[in-house]
Amino acid sequence: MKLERIKKLAESLKRENIGAVIVGPSPDLEYLTGLTPSNDERFKGLFVLSDASFFYIAPSLYLEETQKGIGDSAKIYVWYDEEGFLGVLRQARDDFELNGLRIAISDGISAVHLLDIQENIDAEFVRGDILLGELRMIKDEEEMENLRKASEIIDDVVKDLADFIRPGIRERDIRRKIEELCLEKGASGLSFDPIVASGPNSSMPHYNGDSRIIQERDIVLLDLGCKYNGYCSDTTRTFFIGEPSAKEKEVYAAVLEANLAAEAFVKEGVACEEVDEVAREVLRKAGLDKFFITRTGHGIGVNVHEFPNIVANNKQLLKNGMAFSIEPSVCIPGEFGIRIEDIVLVNDGKAEILNKFPKEMLVIK
Repeated sequence: MKLERIKKLAESLKRENIGAVIVGPSPDLEYLTGLTPSNDERFKGLFVLSDASFFYIAPSLYLEETQKGIGDSAKIYVWYDEEGFLGVLRQARDDFELNGLRIAISDGISAVHLLDIQENIDAEFVRGDILLGELRMIKDEEEMENLRKASEIIDDVVKDLADFIRPGIRERDIRRKIEELCLEKGASGLSFDPIVASGPNSSMPHYNGDSRIIQERDIVLLDLGCKYNGYCSDTTRTFFIGEPSAKEKEVYAAVLEANLAAEAFVKEGVACEEVDEVAREVLRKAGLDKFFITRTGHGIGVNVHEFPNIVANNKQLLKNGMAFSIEPSVCIPGEFGIRIEDIVLVNDGKAEILNKFPKEMLVIK
């Protein structure tokens, strides 16, 4: 149980004039408690009040693991399948005087469960995802170290993949190898389903197929990450099977320049939208901006996508402790795509690049 984080959340609730927040199975719950229960049909959730008191509602079959995570720090209301959770919800409502409060809801609460809660607690319900996202945005030293280690592991995985990738294997063979290597090197698992996009598939930023056979003269775009101590890594490198074409070389050089320029611009006090514009301007000058169809980056932590987003119109100023990706790309439909991605940490007022694997053109012969 992360009691200091509970206290910070309670302070945020007070500032926003919110009486309580309900946190369901989600990265938010993991961040506050270390618990990672499945988000199934059985209601489970943490309730935190603005006075820093809190309690948990759990189905009986999750009780043992809940007790290990919560310990003796809070009351656990247990419910059984034959009776449902509404009885213990009403009991907790009365015990903690929830009626009449403004209550924030995290995105780990299903719509069906929210309707049940609204019918049994007389309160004003408001969004809680932004509140919790902002709390998670600034990493402490322990979190930073976990991000560094996760990035170190995934860099080592990419290094081994450079020796594994060859013509004749399928995209799915590389995906399997990624998970195998992550576990072998000390990760607890993947931070997301890896993207292995070869040939024309590489133009689709979130391609999710896996059947194509790698061929000579292919581009192979790898977007992958792992988890370490609950924290994520995320990196993208673009490989070439054999000598790339003149056009591919030109595009790669522009994407690399955009990546390096944006990373060099990162420092405490600049706005997220400014970092995005630096990358975009490089590709604009190269005549490739119409093929840059994604944001420049996203925050990272216990979840692979969180605040802050490095995107146009985001005026959030960068602060020490923020971690995010820088991943400019060019996606030419039906031809190919190129993306280069690192995780950047704002530390001591400047950018600390967590990914160390080389970014020069990677040619497999």
